[in-house]
Amino acid sequence: MMMNRRTFSAALVAGAAASLLATRGMAATSALVKARNVVLAHGLFADGSCWTEVIARLQAAGLNATAVQNPLTTLPEAVAAVKRVLDRQDGPTVLVGHSFSGMMVTEAGVHPDVSALIYVAARAPDAGEDYTALAKTFPTPPASAGIVFDGDEGRLSEEAFLRDFAGDLPEAKAKILYAVQQPFQKALLTGKTTQAAWRSKPSWYAVSTEDRTINPDLERFMAKRMGAKTIEIQASHLSLISHPDEITKLILTAAGQNTD
Repeated sequence: MMMNRRTFSAALVAGAAASLLATRGMAATSALVKARNVVLAHGLFADGSCWTEVIARLQAAGLNATAVQNPLTTLPEAVAAVKRVLDRQDGPTVLVGHSFSGMMVTEAGVHPDVSALIYVAARAPDAGEDYTALAKTFPTPPASAGIVFDGDEGRLSEEAFLRDFAGDLPEAKAKILYAVQQPFQKALLTGKTTQAAWRSKPSWYAVSTEDRTINPDLERFMAKRMGAKTIEIQASHLSLISHPDEITKLILTAAGQNTD
């Protein structure tokens, strides 16, 4: 059959769109796998206890929740910590990452037991991508100026922690979180993922609209690129603490447990 220029152009556009969709995450096309296990990973300036409010709610819903203690040393060691916890799960598992731990989710999420991925105001690089270079294409968030180093150990100053990291939490609670802040090693920031689990696993993303640690528009860009089902929460970087109900609901949805 003869194809005129208009028909050819339409076919070309449709083919390009199909190709683009094929390279994105599977959030929009994969059926949900029911999971009762949830593994939660934390990022910089925190430890596993930052998931306490969410864990309590997941347990009340009958799910098995485990928080990974990120060593904050190198990306391979952080990913290994996630994989060890995933290996202990007894079936389909939702893998959730906040902030820097999105790197770990992206790499470790190819684990065969991982049924879904959730990024909470998190990094979501592509395989081999220089995340620092990507972030520089957006305005630098205020928290970056508050990072201080003692040799190779980095942490947030108290002022930056309270204002730019935990800005929507009561000051007394934010100060407690600051007191237990874990320093990270500079080497952690040089790691690159070798694979992108969001290209093959259903993915969700929770954007923090008031985030001063990761630019909200960068979060939106990464969520759209992966084809993630996305929600926006009017929250600081710590939406998992200031809005645990919304984060828990998102996890229950990804686990096929939300009947709303």
